Amino acid sequence: MTIPRAYAGPHPRKRTRTVAALLAVLFGVAAFALSGPVPAQSVVAHENRSGASKPTIVLVHGAWADASSWSRVISRLARDGYPVRAIPNPLRSLSGDAASVRAFLETLSGPIVLVGHSYGGAVITNAATGIPNIKALVYVNAFAPDEGESASELLGPDSALSGDPTTLFDFVPATLPPGPNTDLYLKKSVVFTSFATGLSPARKLLVWATQRPAAAGGLNERSGVPAWRTIPSWYLIGVNDKIIPASAQRFMAERAGSTVTEYKAGHLGLISDAKTVTRGIERAAKASASVR
Repeated sequence: MTIPRAYAGPHPRKRTRTVAALLAVLFGVAAFALSGPVPAQSVVAHENRSGASKPTIVLVHGAWADASSWSRVISRLARDGYPVRAIPNPLRSLSGDAASVRAFLETLSGPIVLVGHSYGGAVITNAATGIPNIKALVYVNAFAPDEGESASELLGPDSALSGDPTTLFDFVPATLPPGPNTDLYLKKSVVFTSFATGLSPARKLLVWATQRPAAAGGLNERSGVPAWRTIPSWYLIGVNDKIIPASAQRFMAERAGSTVTEYKAGHLGLISDAKTVTRGIERAAKASASVR
């Protein structure tokens, strides 16, 4: 990169001011990029409106995805004045992923609404236990395991992922049988027919091409003490979900005592129907605020 002339001038004070200005610009650009497709005006507005009056919404993505899967939800939450963070889920092991999310949560002050999609639900179930400022859990087409259960066994026989693993996943490395550290990638056919239903063909292709692999061990690892035993929960059930069937979601939601909203979406309802998902999250945030 060419060094701007301003850095080469003979006046140290001028150089200091210029560097400081450049750093301010760079940090501003980075903050905008990380926030997803949220207009700068919306970010400023939420900072001015919300202060400490609204909880921070923390979004945890699932397997075969990354934090950008929340982009449409982030935009809506920010417009409505909520501080929002969509954080990386390592997708390596349930205990390790939960520890990573928990470490982030412990840096936040004030009330938190913790949201998990798909496998991210199993992660928040473990990460939130015992953290007093988490006021609500929100499950979006997600796993809400009890102690001793794994995500894979909660799928049930009707899940599109309950068949022969060699027809569902590409293994990296390709050695069989897969081990706990084997990366699982969804086959293109699974993404198009089951995982990304409700999206356009172009967006399905994007989901398949950019998926982050999940380690086999994380999906099979047994859960610890669930946070939903002590933290109020809300559950958005996608009735057209082919990955975690609605019947499995209803079972987990009822057991957790969750407030349930059913909506006509597939597994990626957070993308195809971000409006409904955002409303569900905000409903939980408002309800949790009223009981503090």
